[in-house]
Amino acid sequence: MPKPHNINAQYNVARPESLPIRIATHQRRKMFATFLKATRISNNDTILDLGVTSDQSYNHSNYFEAWYPHKRQVVAAGTDNASFLEALYPGMKFVQADGRNLPFDDRAFDFVHSSAVFEHVGGCQQQVAFLSELWRVARKGIFVTTPNRWFPIEFHTVLPLIHWLPARLYRQLLRMLNQDFFAEEANLNLTSRRELARMAALAGIGCFRIETVTLCGWPTNLLLIAERSRQRTTV
Repeated sequence: MPKPHNINAQYNVARPESLPIRIATHQRRKMFATFLKATRISNNDTILDLGVTSDQSYNHSNYFEAWYPHKRQVVAAGTDNASFLEALYPGMKFVQADGRNLPFDDRAFDFVHSSAVFEHVGGCQQQVAFLSELWRVARKGIFVTTPNRWFPIEFHTVLPLIHWLPARLYRQLLRMLNQDFFAEEANLNLTSRRELARMAALAGIGCFRIETVTLCGWPTNLLLIAERSRQRTTV
């Protein structure tokens, strides 16, 4: 379904200087710091950042490309045409690709990073395929972030609580609120910690943990961290 004019390429309706966007920037700073700490990444490690956007509305648009200092080690990929990243960050490479079917060899990158994409790839089967592909092309590990379904505000629509309803009722209510785009599972499919763990296992990721970043003590985002060298699964 095409996006309505007020929904940007980041699947968001919030204004750039609005409170939800300021909060999102703050939370993404914390997630980026967690990535650096959790992966213990070196300057020479190669990274696939999957899910870059053509939208440049926000300070945190393509935050990984903006904040990671070793640009030449990064391949940015996504379904949007974000080729401008190569000019904006010399040495970086852009590849237009679908995360469910990546055009890369097995273990082509040391790490795969993907932020706020998992919830937009479709239903459970598509999400498992997405995680499976990330794990396939990663030599050392993956780092995937997605909103926590049980946070009281849904940040894409900026609507409270209704996403806690059973999926069928939630999508019906979205349509009643003229949010037809987000009512489609292919465009927005929120996940709980337990569901994310189940899908990671189905994707063949045998060694992972799920961390969170919080706002006022409430987890806003789930962080799936998987390393091939570890043998522990923590939900």
